[in-house]
Amino acid sequence: MKKIKAAILGSGNIGTDLMYKLQKSDCLELTAMIGIDPESDGLRRANSAGYRVFTNGIDDFIERPDLADIVFDATSAKAHMRHAEILKDMGKTVIDLTPAAIGPFVCPPVNLGDHMESCNINMITCGGQATIPVMHAINEVADVTYGEIVATISSLSAGPGTRANIDEFTITTRRGIEEVGGADQGKAIIILNPADPPILMRATIYCEVKNLDEEKVRQSIAEMEKKVRSYVPGYRLKQEPLFDGSRVTVFVEVEGAGDYFPKYAGNLDIMTAAAKQAGETVAKHLLGQEKHSNKAVTFHETK
Repeated sequence: MKKIKAAILGSGNIGTDLMYKLQKSDCLELTAMIGIDPESDGLRRANSAGYRVFTNGIDDFIERPDLADIVFDATSAKAHMRHAEILKDMGKTVIDLTPAAIGPFVCPPVNLGDHMESCNINMITCGGQATIPVMHAINEVADVTYGEIVATISSLSAGPGTRANIDEFTITTRRGIEEVGGADQGKAIIILNPADPPILMRATIYCEVKNLDEEKVRQSIAEMEKKVRSYVPGYRLKQEPLFDGSRVTVFVEVEGAGDYFPKYAGNLDIMTAAAKQAGETVAKHLLGQEKHSNKAVTFHETK
């Protein structure tokens, strides 16, 4: 199968885990990792794996635009502001794993098919990827007037980038809840839990709805869980949805695949898995292998 060339911008934990995931892709050919720290573990591993390694950031990529058609930005919201302009001028498609929120918000099982022509796809946040599918599933069968999510992650899985982007996380996730999840009004909270041993990522989705049919809500959530599990195998409901009058509460847990991160870092794993899913779908679209209409996207089991 012909493949689309891809590069990773950012050699930190997110970029390194993404490298291992892209190695398994049947339609993306990873060619390079671009960083700024020559001593980073990510660049060392990329070099050992035979990829081109650059240590002068995006300026190096400007000199070698032929290396990739799709660029995954795994840096920071602030850095992406500059990267987005440069990559747009270069005609590259960008999968943005930062909460910069420049391009349209995308959650693969919800609205990826709407944005195949976008030059910049924003993956929202880890909390958004874990909860917005459920919010959307509920909204599809019961109008969500208010949606609130609480994402709890191990403090050990929250590196400098995550901690520096806490404000962006809450703002971007709230917007995603409303714009992609469909809630009339949204709220997002993140909790860093210092428990030892570290806990798996857990998220609570709380919704107030207008037209509640419990059986339809259960079925819609179950179908969405299967879609997310097709590319995040460790994604699961902790228990059946809870109903209280016009309120619906759902508890989910995310266990990582263990590609680079420890398995408890499901918050990081779901971001790289969602980014891979988005990148592969865009690549197949560019190759003309898949046709998309509105929100329709076909999901396949993760390899």
